[in-house]
Amino acid sequence: MVAGAGPAGPWVSGTVAVSGGHLAYHRTGGSGPALVLSHGLGDNGLCWSRIAVALQSDFDVIMLDARGHGESSRMPTGAPPDPAADIAEAIDRLNLAQPIIMGHSIGGRATAGYAAAYPDRVSKVILEDPMLTPIPDHEAAARRRERYRQQVETTQALSDDALADLGRSFHPTWSEDDFPAWRAGKRQVDPMAMPIQSRPWEVSIAAIRAPTLIITGEAVLGSIVTPELAARARDLNPNLKTAAIAGAGHNIRREQFDAFLAAVRTFLLD
Repeated sequence: MVAGAGPAGPWVSGTVAVSGGHLAYHRTGGSGPALVLSHGLGDNGLCWSRIAVALQSDFDVIMLDARGHGESSRMPTGAPPDPAADIAEAIDRLNLAQPIIMGHSIGGRATAGYAAAYPDRVSKVILEDPMLTPIPDHEAAARRRERYRQQVETTQALSDDALADLGRSFHPTWSEDDFPAWRAGKRQVDPMAMPIQSRPWEVSIAAIRAPTLIITGEAVLGSIVTPELAARARDLNPNLKTAAIAGAGHNIRREQFDAFLAAVRTFLLD
């Protein structure tokens, strides 16, 4: 297991209040710039652990558990909260001034939403294969949430050994260090955690003013952001760059860790 401690000492875990609940977080500490990480659907904050270990000497890395994930509040009944607003409240409660923000998948969509809504409260933005997908209509969204609910309940009914075997069969190229947090995330996630998108991705991408990097994989391996979508994002925002990582699908940092880390370091040092 890669999580735990670094040059600044043991990692700190805690919670911060957000509207109607709380978000849990894990923090490496240190005097470097704050780097806030938002995970994808079904993960938890510690799914960023390998990246946090690699960057903790230079950054104060904060790994959030999204609402309905990890140790954060469960999803409320009624209208689901805005994940971008949760990120905003967490950053405010933690007194982070213009942090760097990075998100994967659904967390990338939320990260972009935060950067668009609060353009003066972020220094740089990194999006790992974000969900640049159209907003589904009400019926399609309901079907998607129901499919995800059933998937989570099926997965959570598995034994620990069966869940471990499932992870390795789905992700044979991952490091063993990635699986403990992945398995924990699957146990912890609320079956109703699938968020509802309220704004087109194009609106968020166009409104970001901070330097932004979208890291993509290969569409044939499962990357959501195709070359065409990457080009569309660059057209919408002159502050945005893209980096394509060969040999990776949707989970870029887990499938091509060294190349992903190099792209992140290059962008942050630019």
